[in-house]
Amino acid sequence: MRVDKYLWCIRIFKTRSIATAACKKGQVKIDNSNIKPSKEVYGNELILIRKNQINYQIKVLDLPKSRVGAKLVDLYRKDITPKEEFEKNELLKYSKDYYRKKGAGRPTKKDRRDIEGFTEDL
Repeated sequence: MRVDKYLWCIRIFKTRSIATAACKKGQVKIDNSNIKPSKEVYGNELILIRKNQINYQIKVLDLPKSRVGAKLVDLYRKDITPKEEFEKNELLKYSKDYYRKKGAGRPTKKDRRDIEGFTEDL
């Protein structure tokens, strides 16, 4: 089975074209080497996927015949991603000095004074 189809079947990517694009960008690797979307996947291979700033590590257990439901995904793959990868993503969220919701627009006068007061203390 092609690697892009496999990643789509086990619900790593929402569409097969997104999975294909990720392979072409070098975000999907097998044995630390970039692969083409047409690379064949076999059992007991380790696939490294970079998605949303997290490096996922997935071990292939079996190949599905078609896209499977969310409850059945664990029959075909084993997620061996270290917990540190998810913790790094949490740290990135909290590392921002001042966080505004997207679409909130320009800072108000009070927001600007708060920002200036925070930076002056350093």
